[in-house]
Formats: sequence, structure tokens, C-alpha cells
Amino acid sequence: MSQKVMVTGLGLVTPIGNQVDTTWKNLINGKSGIDYISSFDTQEYETKIAAEVKDFNPSQILGRKESKRLDRFAQFACVASKEAVNNSGLDIENEDATRIGVIIGSGVGGIITITEQHKVMLNRGPKRVSPFLVPMMLGDMASGQVSMMLGAKGPNFSTVSACATGADSIGEAYEMIRRGIIDVAIAGGTEAAVCPIGIAGFNSCMALSTQNDNPQSASRPFDKERDGFVLGEGAGIIILETKDHASKRGANIIAELIGYGASSDAHHVTQPHPEGEGASRAMEMALELSKTNINEINYINAHGTSTPLNDKFETISIKNTFRDYAYKTPISSTKSMTGHLLGAAGAIESVISILSMNHSVIPPTINYENPDPDCDLNYVPNESIDSDISKVMTNSLGFGGHNSSLIFGKV
Repeated sequence: MSQKVMVTGLGLVTPIGNQVDTTWKNLINGKSGIDYISSFDTQEYETKIAAEVKDFNPSQILGRKESKRLDRFAQFACVASKEAVNNSGLDIENEDATRIGVIIGSGVGGIITITEQHKVMLNRGPKRVSPFLVPMMLGDMASGQVSMMLGAKGPNFSTVSACATGADSIGEAYEMIRRGIIDVAIAGGTEAAVCPIGIAGFNSCMALSTQNDNPQSASRPFDKERDGFVLGEGAGIIILETKDHASKRGANIIAELIGYGASSDAHHVTQPHPEGEGASRAMEMALELSKTNINEINYINAHGTSTPLNDKFETISIKNTFRDYAYKTPISSTKSMTGHLLGAAGAIESVISILSMNHSVIPPTINYENPDPDCDLNYVPNESIDSDISKVMTNSLGFGGHNSSLIFGKV
């Protein structure tokens, strides 16, 4: 018999807050975390804006020595994981640590360390490359470092499915708990790609917004004037447990994870399927697994990247799945405020979805000013709304045709 999977802890590092509470407050107030890039000179770049994490000092939480040996993406994961574990009240020292897994993914891993050390090699020679290059750049080092930091000895790995990574990490953790392999999972996604090669690469494939004149309004999902996504950084972590384990230790159960669906478009390396076929199947799989009818979903946290194709085809996929009920379901893209955090997006948006359900508030899609005939659903424009939510769906769609949907239920 499959185990019920409960959410008992949340952790966030985002462009609008370095903790859960700060992020949530800014989110429902429609505050944008997008501004001019501060970490490098953007004079030669088409895009000069991003959603950077502000005032982040990992040494205060992780220690100066440890922080220096971690790429920024792993720093985010460690800080968010500590918050999630503290939030859950989980005392790993007094648990069977072999039954606690860590599944934290990243789309691009330690890209900042790779580019910095490549410069060192070119300018100063191969012998000057840091001995920490490899352990800092590997994509699995977020999960590895969190496991070592917290003493979790169960399965420990990183998923990579581009912008669906964070959702797939949570989904795979969910499946491992349901199958009885582990009792607890520290799961989510992390990303730190706001760097010269990151911006240059996405500019080259024409994915980023170039609306540099007003950074806060550049990310405008589902708006007719959208021209690309705004790159963000940060991490989202959730603690998952079997219902029995959470109950036995007297944990505060925040939500239940009830459904997970994943699929492939098998269509194009960067473009979504023009009929939204793969995304529809992921949503339908999550609905079927959770035994949820379409009219029971009270809010959809959309992938909503602010690119012309994604928003159009995601709208089509929602209509394919929810039919007439699509027009009655509130949908919003919080990327309008956080930017697009690539491999961390699905994890951060899972946390946001849970908070929305528990606070009975749907955060807005800010910068929605010009209706697009191709995007004609209710995107909760510009202001958050109060709404009773018993079940929430969050979608994540990635380069390579990856599609993932998660459904959380109120407890």
C-alpha cells in the first residue's frame, strides 16, 4: 500500500526574499525582484537585467570556510535546506538517517565556478586552477553538500530536466516515499546562472527579455507585449514525510503532496509542442494519480515564463486538460516577480503554491496590461486575490521537452 506523503517544512532563497516569510509578503504585495544586474558589467550585453538574490551572506549561516568552498547554487541550497529543516522541526540526529533522502536538482550547476576557473586557466595557466573546481561545479553538489551538512544518509542525487528540474526532484522524492524506500526527503531545486556566460547564452538563443528601460516590468507573462523571460536565481526546498512518520514525531503538517505527472514533448530542443500535448499529459497524469477532478483544482501556478511561445502553448495545454473549466480556474505566474529560476523554478513555485493554499491568497501576475487573444484565461492580473484553495497545481516546462505537474492538497 502506497504511503501518503506530507509536507512538513519549507525553505526559500529568492530574488524577493531570503526566507519564506519575506518572499511570501513581497509576493502577495506584487513586488518585483528584477533590477539591473549588479554582479558584472553588462555594457556589451543585449540584456542588462535579472532577478538577483539580494543581501545574501551565506557565511552567517554556513560559516565562512564552508561558504568559500561552495558555488553560489550550492550555497542557496544549503541555506534554504537549513530553513526547511528548522521549519519542520526535524531532528536528524535522533532519526534513522539512512531513511532520510536528499534529492535537490539544478539545471546548470556550478556555472559561475566553471567560468571563473576557466579564466584562471587561460590567464594564469592550468596549475593555478582551484582544486575545488570539480567539487564546486558538479550539479549533484547541492544535494551532496546538503546531505553532508545535515547528516542525511539515504538516497542522495540530483535530477536534471532543465526548467522542470525542481518539480521533478520533488516528484521523484514523492515516488520514493510512496514506495517505502525512505521516510523523509529534503527535496527541491537551486540555481545561480546570473553570470556573463549565462546571460550571453540565453541572449544568443533569443530567450531573454531585452526590455531594459524598466526592469520591474520586463517579466510580463501572458501579456501581449512579452518578449522573453528574465533570468533569476535562488533555491526552494520542501521537507516530505510519510504521514505515519510525521504524525509519530508530532510534526506540523503543512500540506499533502497528492499527485505528480511527467512527460516529454519529443518535439524541439527549445520550443514547446505547438498543441501543448506533452504539458497536457503531465497535468492529466497528476490529476489521475491524485484522483482529482478538474473542477477540484482551485488555483494553477503556471510555468508562465513571459516568452511568446511558452505562454501561448501553456494556455492551450491548460484548455486541453481543463476544457471549459479552464476559464473558471485562477491562474498566475509568479515569475512576473521572481524571474525565471530555471532548475529552481518548480521547487520555488511548489512552496508558493503551498503557501497560497494555506493562506487562502492567490498571488498575482504583475505587469499584465495588454490582453493577448492567444492567452485568454484568468491570470489574476496585477493584484493578489483572496480565495479558498483546497487543491493547487503547479506546472514546470523545460528545454528538451520536459513537462512536470505537481498537485498539493490542503490538510
